Parts: sequence; structure tokens; C-alpha cells
Amino acid sequence: MPTSPTLADRLALRERPAGRPLMYQDWGDLLFMHWPVPAEVIQPHLPPRLQVDTYDGMAWLAIVPFRMWDVRSRVTPPVPGVREFLELNVRTYVHLDGVPGVCFFSLDATNALAVWAARTFFHLPYFRAQLTLERPTPERLHYTGHRVHNGAPHAHFSATWHLGEVLPPSEPGSLAFFLTERYCLYAACEKGQRLYRGRISHDPWPLRSVELLNFESDLVEGHGLPPVVGEPVLHAGGPLHVSLWALQRV
Repeated sequence: MPTSPTLADRLALRERPAGRPLMYQDWGDLLFMHWPVPAEVIQPHLPPRLQVDTYDGMAWLAIVPFRMWDVRSRVTPPVPGVREFLELNVRTYVHLDGVPGVCFFSLDATNALAVWAARTFFHLPYFRAQLTLERPTPERLHYTGHRVHNGAPHAHFSATWHLGEVLPPSEPGSLAFFLTERYCLYAACEKGQRLYRGRISHDPWPLRSVELLNFESDLVEGHGLPPVVGEPVLHAGGPLHVSLWALQRV
């Protein structure tokens, strides 16, 4: 089996890639919800060649709701109506040739044009959804939604969380670093026969502690995975400015 990335491999990805980014975005109001899962449960669901990335022998499955704004391309003029929207993704962590990254099982978003563009040009499993984010107090967020994409499996999500204290920067080698410091995504098409890698660049996540007040979802089960069980590892993140580079076939 391919060797897992070293800490040096992970830290190297913090360096900004060469060349000019394709897109810029800002991310915030984000909640990382992570559950440990046996690696052998995740591996059969990955595209060929990708290997599940583990921490202390366990794979990790995440649900991540957040808000995206100031979305713009370097190569096209601003498009009205697509500069801000909500997104909700289900993800795990993988590696290929020593390069760790994110593999998405699904990404739900409120903007139809953004969904089309991401599916067409980034080969990512985006779906149209009705999502809402409410902030009844500065420290409390309530995020709900359900999928409305034609032909896609039903999915719904609801969570309310309370923001806690500001956390120190994640220490390299720690679980928080493993879960949140990800600077690469993988995408596959043609049933996994073509695999792509995309680089992203941003500062390390500014994190806060979280109290989860309620949570309901069937997003994970829709991918043929067992339901998540137990209390998740939680981090709130953002705001953060992000640069994205064009996909490269690997």
C-alpha cells in the first residue's frame, strides 16, 4: 500500500503554488463536523488510485456547512448573482503520490449557475439545494437545507451551534491540523478513470470551539455509507480568503 504522507509533505502544501490562481473566494460561518470511521469502510467508496488518509489509524468523515462570498474568476468579469451563496459538503481525506487532500462525496449549493460550472469544469459532485443560514445572536448559528437537484438522492441537514472561545493555531501533527489544514482537492470523472488534482491556498484556519445544540442529517447515508455515530469533533472556522488553481490531471 502507498506510504501515507509525512508531516513534511503536509507542511509543504502550505506554500503558495506557482502561477496565477483561477478563482478567488471568501469562506466563513463554517462548521467542521468530523467523525472517525474505519479506513476499510471508506476505501471502497473512493475513486481508483486514491488512498484514504488516516490519523492514528482512523479515516475521518466530515459534514461541513459554510457561507461563501466574493466569488470571482480571474479570467471572466463578475457574474451577477453568483458572488455569494451557501454550501454544504460531505468529505473525507485522501492521498495520492504523497500529496494529501480532500475527496468530496457531495457538495450542495444554493446557486444553480455555480453548481453547473463546478460539475462541468471541476468534475465535482455538486447538487442544487435550498439552504438557509440564520444568526439569531452573534454567537449562535442555525443552518438548514434540503437537496432539490433533479434526479439526485434526497438529502436534508439541520444544525444549530454556539461559538465558543478562539482556539490557538492548530499545531502541526495534531488532529486539528490533520482535519482542517487541507490545501488540495481531488476530483474524478468517467467513473474514476480520469483523476484530477486542484490546489488551493489560504492562511491556516482561524478556529473556535463549538457547542453543538442540535443536529439532524441523512447526507452520509445517501452515499451508501453507514450513519455517523457518536459525538463529532467540532471546529468553527473563518473568515478566510481563498485562492484556487485550475485542475491538473494526475
